[in-house]
Amino acid sequence: MNKNILVTGANGQLGRSLQKIQSRYGESVFFFTDIDTLDICDQQQLADFVFSNDIGYLLNCAAYTAVDKAEDDRDNCMRINRDAVQIIGEVASTSGIKVIHVSTDYVFDGTATCPYREEDQTNPQSFYGLSKLEGEMVLQQVCPDAVIIRTSWLYSEYGSNFVKTMLRLGKERTEIRVVCDQTGSPTYSEDLAAAMMAMVEHKPFIPGIYHFANEGVCSWYDFTVKIMELAGLNCHLHPILTHEYPTRAVRPAYSVLYKEKIKSTYSLSIPSWEESLERCLIFTL
Repeated sequence: MNKNILVTGANGQLGRSLQKIQSRYGESVFFFTDIDTLDICDQQQLADFVFSNDIGYLLNCAAYTAVDKAEDDRDNCMRINRDAVQIIGEVASTSGIKVIHVSTDYVFDGTATCPYREEDQTNPQSFYGLSKLEGEMVLQQVCPDAVIIRTSWLYSEYGSNFVKTMLRLGKERTEIRVVCDQTGSPTYSEDLAAAMMAMVEHKPFIPGIYHFANEGVCSWYDFTVKIMELAGLNCHLHPILTHEYPTRAVRPAYSVLYKEKIKSTYSLSIPSWEESLERCLIFTL
């Protein structure tokens, strides 16, 4: 299998993290694309691209991630999160390409009391979560040799995300209210990017659904406390309950992912969320 790697959604957090670490993988040739250079909703365009560039691996980082907006922008959300994924799977299955596709903890309903395993019952409570689940399902149907990685609470030094929002608010305000009754595991996108590349490098390539997040568990409030501490900001934080901060889409109350499968199958060592947050802030502050 050649090491020509197509990364879709290259302008997003995960795509930019893959660009950042690409120099670690000297034997691989990367092709970073986004909507301005490759329309993954156009099957012929995608097929032509992978054929002309002899693509061996496709890392799908493209997604509709505006969770609240998705409740009203349903056609566009489904087009990117399901229909494009089906096209990717169909092109890959006819071209012998290995696919790694990124999904989300939002496929679960958040009512669990212990970490979600890959085989646990899905039950999305938002349209975004439904669209991501349908993307998983069509990919498994048309390209059963694909890898699907579910992740949670993704952040980075790039784009717009929770960490950067809290840093901005911590500088602008003297106090912030933060939800304390939603529990999960933050994921530094550079760690997820490295995990995806570990899968590319691993022999054999072992398809299936996997869960990945940084080690450890916290609430959004706990996460913000650590952000402020590491950034040296003195903003006063007020813990609040979910119902005190209503949103258009329902968020899972509990979205901790069980990660033993990916760690054992691909021999991964995953950093703690505190350690990774500290590394991220080096590039963010």
